[in-house]
Amino acid sequence: MYQEPRYPGKRVPYERKSKRWQDVTNAVTKFIAREMLPMRLVESESFTELVNVLEPRYTVPSRKYFSGTALPTLYNDTRRAVEKEVQSLTHFATTTDLWSSRTSEPYLSLTIHFIDESWRLRSYCLQTSYFPESHTGEIIALGLKDALASWSLKEEAMVCMTTDSGANVVSALRINNWKRLPCFGHRLHIAIERSMRDTKIDRAIGVCKKVVGAFSNSWNLKKALADAQTQMKLPEHKLITESPTRWGSRQRMIERFVEQEKAIRHVLGGDKKRRQLIPSWQDIDVLESVSKALSPLLEFTDALSGEQVVTISYLKPVLSLFNSEVLAEKSDDTQLTKQIKESILDYLNTKYRDDNVDDLLSVASTLDPRFKNRYNDDDQMIMSTISSELMAMTTQEESSAPGPSTAKAEGAIAEGGAKGDDDTYEPPAKKTKKSFGSYFKKSVREERESQANAIEKEINSYLLIPEVDSDVNPLECVCLHPDVRWIASVASVEPPQETIETNGKMGRIVSSVYDQQGFLLKLDGK
Repeated sequence: MYQEPRYPGKRVPYERKSKRWQDVTNAVTKFIAREMLPMRLVESESFTELVNVLEPRYTVPSRKYFSGTALPTLYNDTRRAVEKEVQSLTHFATTTDLWSSRTSEPYLSLTIHFIDESWRLRSYCLQTSYFPESHTGEIIALGLKDALASWSLKEEAMVCMTTDSGANVVSALRINNWKRLPCFGHRLHIAIERSMRDTKIDRAIGVCKKVVGAFSNSWNLKKALADAQTQMKLPEHKLITESPTRWGSRQRMIERFVEQEKAIRHVLGGDKKRRQLIPSWQDIDVLESVSKALSPLLEFTDALSGEQVVTISYLKPVLSLFNSEVLAEKSDDTQLTKQIKESILDYLNTKYRDDNVDDLLSVASTLDPRFKNRYNDDDQMIMSTISSELMAMTTQEESSAPGPSTAKAEGAIAEGGAKGDDDTYEPPAKKTKKSFGSYFKKSVREERESQANAIEKEINSYLLIPEVDSDVNPLECVCLHPDVRWIASVASVEPPQETIETNGKMGRIVSSVYDQQGFLLKLDGK
């Protein structure tokens, strides 16, 4: 059995060219990239101690080596693999977002979504580029065009781009003449914010924030709240602080406040300095009305922001569900609850009534075997759209197939011959004698009619098959022609800063390193 040789003194370090040294360095680089850690980590004393215990013969390179050599090498190798995969796509969808880092540096992100050959929905955050230019529609339009071009992605292959409702981003897509899908999460956020424009709601939420803030900043109040929860047999939950950019956090704050109202009253009632913070019964009524209207919506935002499941085909069913059940008026609703529900529904129905967006959503839900044409307003138009798209794909496949060009031959016949490049006479091609079987071949028109009939039969057969369970992944049971480009789109933009900045306290990072780490962060298995 092999035994590692013992050295009298310090163990001989690995050479930089050795496989072991390179393997460890690559592992450290991936760890830094995937966890979005600062490069200064490799020069910290604690990290050096950790490496010395795990691998005493390994010498950790400097942070300049990782940022200037190791990370770019890993990025370039991975990028080549991803480029090879995405350049062969015939259809894909994208999402984009403009945002600022914790250090107020502006970034423009681009994420691609597509269905691979194994019928899996894939997503790659292709780039998170430093974008210091003025954020006008024209400049953003150029930036997005450059982003696609840098990955050799064809604009005509892009089904749509999901964005928020920023006027400059909307203008950019209009300039590029790209189909835009509004981010559902952003639309829902705006709809809820509009429904909250009421003085009673402003006052009640203001009181709620003050109380939550008081408990957050006082250990004595937290301890007293825990004792009151035990005494009153309430759930031992902490109060939740609102995040201004996430409506869901406000709803969670209100829900928790209403849940713990009795304990909060008990604690504040025993504190003379904070007794004035006790909410009135009118404030509690308002908060309960708001919570009843909004609580059913929480789960939809998270569900429609996933990247590993088909979400665009859910939009029509979700909007229908909102109108028929989730936000439908109930007998025990207060007037304020009814008002909030009506406002949200009115905004969402208006914004998703756009013909281009509605057609996209209708086709996507129709191609989803869980829903088919259950939510369509005009079945005939949607079926016609799907048939036309499939026919166009068939024609494109045929035209891309290699075949002889007839233009030169037709010119030679018309002129009684042709001249070559050296002005020598080329006699016209001899006419070939038609075979008996050639009389029975179908004309081009007959071929097209036959293809159209076959596509129509295929669609009708698909619609006759029973719908599958709504929890089933539609890509696992596709039974129509494999043109599922519509359901490769994503309904909501997942802000890159949510993914990137929650993976560690980074501080300031050079923009090029930020782009490379952001790209590598979400590439599992690459």
